[in-house]
Amino acid sequence: MSLRVTQSMIQNQLISNINKNMINSDKLQTQLATGRKINKPSDDPVGITYALRYRSELSSNEQYTTNVDAAHSWMDYSDALMDESTKVLQRTKELAVQAGAETNPQSALDSIKLEIDQLKEQLVQNGNSKLNGKYVFNGQKYDEKPYESATASSIPTNDGGVTYEVGTGVTLDVNVTGNQVFGKPGESDQAFALLERLSTALKNGDFSGINNELPNIDTRLEKIATARAEMGAKTNRVELMQDRLSTLEVNLTDLQSKTEDVDYAKAVMLQKINENIYEASLSAGSKIISPSLIDFLR
Repeated sequence: MSLRVTQSMIQNQLISNINKNMINSDKLQTQLATGRKINKPSDDPVGITYALRYRSELSSNEQYTTNVDAAHSWMDYSDALMDESTKVLQRTKELAVQAGAETNPQSALDSIKLEIDQLKEQLVQNGNSKLNGKYVFNGQKYDEKPYESATASSIPTNDGGVTYEVGTGVTLDVNVTGNQVFGKPGESDQAFALLERLSTALKNGDFSGINNELPNIDTRLEKIATARAEMGAKTNRVELMQDRLSTLEVNLTDLQSKTEDVDYAKAVMLQKINENIYEASLSAGSKIISPSLIDFLR
């Protein structure tokens, strides 16, 4: 049994095909306007899954990059403070050596004492330094001021670590504590205590007391150097992580672009082809549906 093709069937099929061409044209125009080949999930159900994954990974990578940058800033600042504290103690040693000569009159010792007292105040200031509102040498109690000038030799700092998450499941302590840098109360080379003893010895003209502090200054300088070496090793690791995160960002961005971004040259070509097809379908359609009822009655 043969199927009868009616004029209505021809017209409906023609309209359906023309509509498909219009939909394709609209999709291509949207891609060219937005610069994205995936503008809704139905455009590419598989591609949108990858695109969302890349966006999530880029967001996490951005946060880790922020954390690593903050960690690097904290460590750089801490190292700068330790360097300055080293210079303070080196100057203290120079003055102690100078004052240790018993030929010095008391007036010379008094002058040296004035500078020693200023050096102690500078060291206390270093110990109370803040970065982004946080005291860098007071461990996890970074919201509390660690030192007061009058009690600096007798108050320990918090030994907790300040940590940053720098990768999935990867955390890193970025701080050194005041106990590590300036010493714990009771230690013979505790920086503030030895400066106080040195000041007292200068005031009293106690040459033996002055010279006794020289070994303490040396051991404190060695401990600061050790703390700086540990900080340097951590800084090197953070810099490596910065490089890795930067490379990962480039790779993820490239993958996201390949998944989501439109190929303009290809899209323009397809749009032109689609326009030609659409115009051809309209032209052919006008010829197919042109016969009227009168034409059939002739």
